[in-house]
Parts: sequence; structure tokens; C-alpha cells
Amino acid sequence: MREAGLEVMRDRIGNLFGLWRVGAAQAAPLMLGSHIDTVINAGIYDGCYGVLAALEVVEALRAAGLAPERPLLVAAFTNEEGVRYAPDMMGSLVYAGGLDVAAALATIGTDGTVLGEELARTGQAGPHEPGFLRPWAYLELHIEQGPILAHEGVPIGAVENLQGISWQRVTIEGVANHAGTTPMALRQDAGHAAARVVTFLRERAARDAAPAVATVGCMAFTPNAINVIPSRAVFTVDLRDPDAARLRAAEEELARFLETLAAEEGVSISTEHLARFEPVVFDPVLVATIEDAAAARGLRARRMTSGAGHDAQMIARLCPAAMIFVPSRDGISHNPREYTAPAALEAGANLLLDVSRRLTATG
Repeated sequence: MREAGLEVMRDRIGNLFGLWRVGAAQAAPLMLGSHIDTVINAGIYDGCYGVLAALEVVEALRAAGLAPERPLLVAAFTNEEGVRYAPDMMGSLVYAGGLDVAAALATIGTDGTVLGEELARTGQAGPHEPGFLRPWAYLELHIEQGPILAHEGVPIGAVENLQGISWQRVTIEGVANHAGTTPMALRQDAGHAAARVVTFLRERAARDAAPAVATVGCMAFTPNAINVIPSRAVFTVDLRDPDAARLRAAEEELARFLETLAAEEGVSISTEHLARFEPVVFDPVLVATIEDAAAARGLRARRMTSGAGHDAQMIARLCPAAMIFVPSRDGISHNPREYTAPAALEAGANLLLDVSRRLTATG
């Protein structure tokens, strides 16, 4: 960012910004960016592509001697993935005012560390209050992380909305007992009860014609021994749907199922809500601008829903926002096999450049 002539700034939650004060220097900036953190055993494109492409837009404009009529702000939001510190999209959520910065800094990670202390230890805690620069608009370029564009042979996704997300942690308490001497009918098996929840979620999503999805991504048994009936099962539930009413209905149906399950299995069940984000509809003018710019380059664009959460859904609380997708080979993401071809990366970056020029009347 410094080499590109940007003013580099960090805020208290660790978000990183590079500001190009140009044109009407005091005007609200066009923000471009994404995130650079990742999940466990992941690929190299998710998030990073959007940050590097945003920086490349600035460098390309400078190299061509073109000056936007409003400032450009390159953003790298912290902790978008939420793997070590929950919730996900934390940096942009705090920036948009959806989570108190003090509460976020006090978050305890999966390794027992405290986020604020780690930011200070690694030099990523900045002096600015989150939200110190309110953007005029926000664009995020990202790999699709799904199979649709690659399957249909479409080079560009113009993302018009984004799924709502509900994260819960479920704890089932049963009774540990001998695996060989306890009759099946007399067990209070937390493991079996957990398995029934997994099956329920899968079957519910499969019978729903809507694009709802449900995932149990983490599970742990106690005492976790081969010859002992589990006394406890703790697992996560990730529910997603682009429709707010359907997402609420899924949460309610799960709650009713857990109540029935507890009675049938002779166990106790408690839930903890970890995160919840409503679906987001992106700015229709920005989406149309992306489509028009793609057409001008001879690139076919497809309007689509994002199944993953992104910083754009948080920044949309502050300003008009939209996203550009490029294809992911085989739809694989959050995996070392994640891959997008260089030509597709270049096409997406050039489209981000074109849209940025249109929005800032670069000349």
C-alpha cells in the first residue's frame, strides 16, 4: 500500500486501510477490498484476491496517470472467517457498528487467547475507531466459492443478494455407561441424539425446494472412548437461507425438534446462539453497473446469490454495496484445491477497474 502511494491506517479491531486522497479529497471514498485471513487447511484465493485486486486498481490508475474524482480506499478487513475468534465477518461487523469494539476485543479464541491482546502483540491494533471513514460505496471482488459459474461457463457473477446466516452451538447431556452391558432401550446416549440432529437437518434441507442449506461442522463427544456411551455431545449448527422468513422458520423447526428429541432420548439439550446475520440485498444500481461494465468487455454476467458470508454484507449497512464473482474450479473453496484460472482472475480485476472508473468518473 505504501509503495502504491497510499496513506496506511489501522483501526482498533485490526482492519487495514490504504487511502488515496485524490479528487475531492474530503469526499467520502469509494471502498474496494475484502479480507486476507483464512480457514484451516484452505486455499489462497478466498479474500486475498479481492484485496490484491483493489490494490492493483489503484496501481493501474496511477500508472496510467488517471485521477478519480473522489478518494479510493483499499480495505483488508480482519477476521472475516471467524475461525479463531467468533463471529465471522467480525472486522467489518465492528466497522459497520454491528458489534461493540470493546466486546469484540474481549473475545476469547479457540486457543484461549484474547483478541485484543493478540492484536496488540502482533502490532495489528491501530489507533483509529472503527468506522472512522464512512465509505460512499463499497465493491468486493471475490471468487465464487461455489460451482455455478464454472458449471455454466459464465465468467462473471453480479451478486444481487446474500444469504442470512444462523450459527448455534448445541449441547446434549446424556449418561455415560458401559457400551457392552447397557441395553439399547435403556440408554441415554448423547451421541445417538446428536446423530439424529444431523440427519434431521440434512433431510429438512433436502426436502425444501428453496436454496436453504444446513451444516454440522464441529462435533465432540465426552468421554470420547470407544467402549463408553457418550454422556455429552457438543456440536455446531450452521443454517443459511437468502429469505429471512425461511431462515427464522428453520431455526424454529430445529428448536421444536430438539425439544421432542430430548423427551424421546431421555437427554437434556441446551443451545447457544453464536452469530446471526440477516440476508442482504445489494444495491441494484451497483449490480446493474457491474452487468453493464461486463457487457462492455464482452463478458457474460449472471445475477446470483452468494451462499457464503462476506464483508460486503456488513458494509452494506453503511453505504451502497455490491460484489463481483469469478469462477471457482469445481466449486471448491476452504480447501487447498481452491483454484481460479489466471485469465479469470485478470478478467475480474479489469472489471473491478472498469466499475471503479465509472463510479468515480476517472479521467
